Amino acid sequence: MNLKKYEAFYYTATLGSVTAAAGQMGCSQSALSHLLLDFEKDLGFPLLTKNRAGAKLTSQGGLLLPEIKTLLKQVEKVSNLAEKIRENQAGTIRIATFTSVAVHWLPRMMQAFGESHPLVDFKLENGDYYDVETWLKNGSVDLGFVPLPGPQGIPVLELYRDRLLAILSKNHPLSALSKLPVSVVEKEKFISLLESSNHDARRVLDAGGVTPNVAYTTKDDYAIIAMVAQGLGISIMPELLLRGQSDHVAVLDLDPPAYRTIGIAVPNMDSAPLYLKEFITFVQKWVKDNG
Repeated sequence: MNLKKYEAFYYTATLGSVTAAAGQMGCSQSALSHLLLDFEKDLGFPLLTKNRAGAKLTSQGGLLLPEIKTLLKQVEKVSNLAEKIRENQAGTIRIATFTSVAVHWLPRMMQAFGESHPLVDFKLENGDYYDVETWLKNGSVDLGFVPLPGPQGIPVLELYRDRLLAILSKNHPLSALSKLPVSVVEKEKFISLLESSNHDARRVLDAGGVTPNVAYTTKDDYAIIAMVAQGLGISIMPELLLRGQSDHVAVLDLDPPAYRTIGIAVPNMDSAPLYLKEFITFVQKWVKDNG
């Protein structure tokens, strides 16, 4: 496809003059006339009639003009998008995350960032801590939300200190306490995440020298909440995950208090495109203002 032929026809038809069209395209009248003749030969019918008064569309040319206009507009869009890509203002950010961030942070983050970066798309991979670490290490994502210290060998930027809390069914005898001693976990049935992702609770229990009485194990955070609500056991979960869940379970502070720190891991920060670096900066500010 020779776009110059399409442009020559479009400008001559809309401006009504070979001279004006040549000026618009920055070429000689002779060169533009050759483009028009070649285009008509390609199509097999005349597009314009030319005289001293200017150039007018033939009936066939009149049918073709709206389609040519649409085509050239689409080509312009492609050209503009290519320029944005070259300027690192367009692309896809591949994010690995776990449930609490996926539910309570990322939707609002993406919506707000998209207002200033409409050409940036997102692809989310949601899993547990082990999944996120795996995706970061095999290069299938550009960044990941992780609990500190994060995967070995991957730089992590600290974002947020999140309390760890105990959850019990609302009719559990201990639900009236103001704080739940960590030692209780040795006696009560405990509902745990899979060993590969149970970093938060395990760290708390190990620090207290407590061996949990694990009754059930699952990979699903919200399954744990549902099981606790039914009185099947107690658990320890991050405060961010428990947002909006206080109607279903009793939530107590731990004694002693415990926390997890959420960070953002970026395997290839130095070579990251501009839009990815801008998103990371945006996330840091967003969490500071909204976390």
